This record gives sequence, C-alpha cells and structure tokens, in this order.
Amino acid sequence: MNADRETNHTMTDRDIALLLADAADGVEIGIAPYQAVIRGGRRRRARRWALATAAALVITGTSGTLALASLRDGNGVEVAPAVSQKPTVPSTPEERHVYEPQRTALAMGTYRDKPWRAAIEVWGAPRDKAEADKQLAAMTDLGLEPAGGRKAAALIGKTSFFVTRAYGDARPQQVMFNTEAKQDTLVGTDMEAAATRLGTSGESSGRLVIGEVAKTAQHVTCHWKDGTSTVAGKINANHDIYTEDPVIRSVDGYPGANWFVCVAPAGTSYESAEVTK
Repeated sequence: MNADRETNHTMTDRDIALLLADAADGVEIGIAPYQAVIRGGRRRRARRWALATAAALVITGTSGTLALASLRDGNGVEVAPAVSQKPTVPSTPEERHVYEPQRTALAMGTYRDKPWRAAIEVWGAPRDKAEADKQLAAMTDLGLEPAGGRKAAALIGKTSFFVTRAYGDARPQQVMFNTEAKQDTLVGTDMEAAATRLGTSGESSGRLVIGEVAKTAQHVTCHWKDGTSTVAGKINANHDIYTEDPVIRSVDGYPGANWFVCVAPAGTSYESAEVTK
C-alpha cells in the first residue's frame, strides 16, 4: 500500500507538470500594437513582441470550478500555495492623472538670449465618456491635440503623451505624441526620434533632437550633418533638469522607455541617431 501510494503521488506530480507545460505551450505570442505620430526626425525601430503569461489552473469535478494545483514540500507533505496580494489600483481620475498629467522636464537652455525648454506629459486613461470629455477639454486648454483628433470617445481606455517644445514666452508646441490602449515597451536598440528647432528662426531648425529608447540603453549618439556627433548618457532621476547637456532620463508615468535630448552645435542640424551602448 505504501508503495502504491508513493507511485500515485509521483504520477500526480507528473500530471501537474504536464499540465503546466501544456499551458505554457498554449500561450499566443503576437506583435504589440504601436501607432506612432512623429513630427520630423527619423525612425529606427525593430518589431517588438508581447509575451502573455499563462496561469496553470486545474478544473475540479464537473462543476467547472477553478482551483490551484496543490504543492508538496521536501517531505512529501501537501502545503497550500501562497496567496498573492493584488496591487492597489488608483481609482479616482485625479489619482490616475486623467485631468492633470504627469509632467517631466527633459531639458532647458538658452538660444539667442531667450530660454527654450522641452518636456513630456503623460495623461492617464479615462474610463468613460464623462472623463474623456473633461480630459479633452483640459488638453484643448493647453493647446494640445491628441492622436486621432479632438474626439473624446477615442480617448476612453487609452493613455496619451505629448512631447512639447517652447521658446521664450510662447505656448509650448507638441512635437511627438500618441494615444494608445497599452504603452509600448522598447527593447534593445529600439528608438524613436524627432528633430525640431530651438527658437523661431530657420538657423535653429533641426538642432533639438528628442527621442525615446529602451530602459537598458546607456548611450545614444546623435549624428549631425557636418560630420560631428554628440553622445547622450543615462542619468539618475536626481540629475539637474536645468541643463542642455545631452542626457537620457526616466519619465513619470512612462514605464516602457526612457527619453533623451541632444542639441546640435550652431551651424549644423540633425542627421541620425542610434543607441550605441
């Protein structure tokens, strides 16, 4: 009897292992959606893949009830699986930054004795038409237009971001922006970049380069049309934002990528950019 019981336990564990393997094999892998809206710049991006995670569940009896497979310790004694705590999810529109975005300054500097600044703001996803209407009104007050135009219904369930550039006392203008149901995650050497001007004159056109890269990127090299280049290095969150040094930094509300800024020397402009480390 003891031998029979040991054999049965072994077969049960093996069956559970097979169920886990079958569940993993059944996971479907597909291309993550991304609709980028870029003003200027050059796109260099590999396709990224979204990998779903399988949870192994065992159906008990004929009622269709779902139960976690049992586990055993080193002595063969059955133990209950640990119950994980669900993370607290922000509930109110204010906690989710629906009406007031999370803003991060990317860089600041001076051009012809006037200040310029680049920043990014991330707006949380509205859950219904009422929240979307109020969010669109807040965006419009700031002179922003989300991807897809001024349609509140298109914002429901989606996060929006805007990269803006301002010069002097003028209202910030959006340079890069997108509205998406799920923020994309950049990997490896993936990147998006856009080139814009520092001020209002044609001489500064293409001198300010802003882009996003994977969290693992340590260096981005911006190449200029005169053959020179500038390297942006990754910094910590406490780094001084009041600088036009070329840097890569994290952004509040944007967990899938970091953002970088490069400024071309006077007399030249943007040629290309790449992750070099």
